[in-house]
Amino acid sequence: MQDAPGLPRYALYYAPRAEEALAVVAGRWLGRSPDTGEARDIAPIGSISRERLSELVADPALYGFHGTLKPPMGLADRVTERDLLDAVGAFAATERQIDIPSVALAELSDFLALVPSERCAALQDFSDRCVAEFDAFRRPASEAELARRRGAGLSARQDELLRRWGYPYVMEQGRFHLTLTSRVTDRVERAVILDELRRRFAAFIGQPLAVRDICVFRQPAPGRPFTVLARFRLGGGRRVTTQVWRAA
Repeated sequence: MQDAPGLPRYALYYAPRAEEALAVVAGRWLGRSPDTGEARDIAPIGSISRERLSELVADPALYGFHGTLKPPMGLADRVTERDLLDAVGAFAATERQIDIPSVALAELSDFLALVPSERCAALQDFSDRCVAEFDAFRRPASEAELARRRGAGLSARQDELLRRWGYPYVMEQGRFHLTLTSRVTDRVERAVILDELRRRFAAFIGQPLAVRDICVFRQPAPGRPFTVLARFRLGGGRRVTTQVWRAA
């Protein structure tokens, strides 16, 4: 399989609805809303300048505030965007809302994220089924992509998952999380950011989180931001968001 530069990528994510308080707070923190595409300046915090903080949230801002259900993928040959949307809509109609009992602020391999406080079996099962159900829509990973992933150092099981599903951190090797920073390796910076995140997300830490939707995110080209292409309510119904990328 050859690389396909310039082609869009799609991902299945959970993301809170634009009007929900969690989405508003996360959008202010990251400086961008994946629903509207609206960008805003972020303010410095403590000893961390605006420029440095922008660097530290650059990756999650690019992808948009979300929890991954099916990692980003190019579409297989002869598969269209409409095919994917129709399939996700049909899938969502058969599912039910998932209630995460409590979320926590966690440090995961030097980056900071909101995660379920304890393993949520219903969420893990849902995520696993998303990975498997929509794999037929995925363009197989190129040799270059496989080599890049392996360069990070994978276990034998993670390499097996990479070959099977195109991504090493799925199934039992994955952990649902809503990313808030890129890697923060400096201890002083991490302490400052942790304090700020505890303050900003205090209303959500230790509280339940309802996963009501499955979203299709779209990245039009490498390096471009992901935005919400379509949002499907679990249990049926669909709400489509008009996307900035169409005019960009």
